[in-house]
Formats: sequence, C-alpha cells, structure tokens
Amino acid sequence: MKHTERNLSETQELRIAAGVWLKSLREAAGISQRSMSIILNLEYYTFISQLENGKGRIPPSRYRDWASVLQVDEKVFVKKLLSFYDPVSYEILFGEDEQAA
Repeated sequence: MKHTERNLSETQELRIAAGVWLKSLREAAGISQRSMSIILNLEYYTFISQLENGKGRIPPSRYRDWASVLQVDEKVFVKKLLSFYDPVSYEILFGEDEQAA
C-alpha cells in the first residue's frame, strides 16, 4: 500500500509542477484563463485553473492547440509535458541526464 501511496504522491507533485509550468507559459503569453478557454473552445475556463493547480492533464489530442496558444514549439511543449505526465517514458526516450527544454 505504501508503494501505491508514494506513487500517487509523486504523480500529484509532478502534476502540480506541470500546472506551475503551464501557468507561467500562459502568463508569459499575456493570456487570461478565460481568454485561453475561449481560444481553445473549452466549455469551462475552470478547466485551465484545474490544470494549473495540478488536477488533471491536457488531453494529448489537444497538445498542438495548447502549444500554439502558449507560443511554444510543439515538440518542446510535448517533451516537457511528458517529463511531468509520464516520467518513465520520458526517461526511456531521453535519458535521465537530459532535461526538458
């Protein structure tokens, strides 16, 4: 049970870190949560708030849209998200010494 709890805690910490990163990108682009939700055709702007607070993930089918709105190269964007959302795959693909851009 402890192993599962530790994994959940690590997952939540990574989601929170992803949220901080996403928020920093959004703020650097000068876009409000509400404006971003309109641009992305999201039903609720609170979805962005939830992501920025570490609750949830961006659906992979929307990665390109988010990268475009946040003015980040899509490969850089996805690579960084992978480091948060799936660190095992990230490490296998890119090695533990390489940091996401």
